[in-house]
Amino acid sequence: QVTLVESGGGLVQPGGSLRLSCANSGTGFGITAMGWYRRAPGKQRELVSTIDNELHTNYADSVRGRFTISRDARRNTLYLQMNSLNPDDTGVYYCKAVRFGTEYWGQGTQVTVSS
Repeated sequence: QVTLVESGGGLVQPGGSLRLSCANSGTGFGITAMGWYRRAPGKQRELVSTIDNELHTNYADSVRGRFTISRDARRNTLYLQMNSLNPDDTGVYYCKAVRFGTEYWGQGTQVTVSS
């Protein structure tokens, strides 16, 4: 089983940084990809960034160059370093893992960018 718990969200001023973490308390065996998604107020959930087992990464155009995804296999944890945040980055950020074709989601962590 895969159990994902996100942390690290909060309130930050425009231009600031946050680092999100997604800890998997279950097994990491068989996970082929992980990623971060977000849901802005009044909008559908969208992809932010993904990373696979070969450490190939993918970013949404809106965050490329500002966000960095990484994965610590030993700690079974996924990270998202977010720099140069702006109000459009506000939303609930979700972690996802894919294991043997099944998707697992965390409960989300709120990120609010406001002055």
